[in-house]
Amino acid sequence: MTQMVIIAKEPVAGRVKTRLTPPYSPAQAALLAEAALEDTLRAALASPVTQRVLALDGLPGTWLPAGFTVIPQRGSGLDERLAAAFTDAYRLRPEPMVLIGMDTPQATPELLGTAMKGLDECDAVFGPATDGGFWLLGLRRPQPDLLLGVPMSQAHTGHAQLERLRQAGLSVRHLPELTDVDTAADAARVASEAPASCFTRTLDELSAVAPR
Repeated sequence: MTQMVIIAKEPVAGRVKTRLTPPYSPAQAALLAEAALEDTLRAALASPVTQRVLALDGLPGTWLPAGFTVIPQRGSGLDERLAAAFTDAYRLRPEPMVLIGMDTPQATPELLGTAMKGLDECDAVFGPATDGGFWLLGLRRPQPDLLLGVPMSQAHTGHAQLERLRQAGLSVRHLPELTDVDTAADAARVASEAPASCFTRTLDELSAVAPR
């Protein structure tokens, strides 16, 4: 069986989705971040996993449903925080795991299920993002060296992470490319791909009250 780890920030205005401002205010950007996180948590709840872990920067809120073990993020750079999330979750339950962020509310339980099944056949599962990064990483056995030192938030992050996996001799299953919600254009694209999501509903509500 496989466990799932979600790495996320508490959706606080001014601390999340800052690239959505403008056109959205910091408070509106936080609402969109919370909606994306809720969609991600719901997808995790609908996935058949042995454990659901939320590696959180901040404090849990009313947006967090039951069924998650919350652990604090550790480290400074994103590479350190990702490596720590894998390590800490594996310490709680030494099983293969799939890790995702809070930026892809269009990720469905079916797609997450495909990722988990991929670990039955391969050492790693990799979901590329349209911005050059990655939206999902699955590992049978997490090792800090697989992530530490990989340059994050760059156009070549995904390529660098894949190379790290290949250099370690791991077999990799590839997933479809998804768009992270970073900019307003990203938000519109993701909403078109997930019309029934909480994220899309929130985006539509904010658009309805926007000044014309």
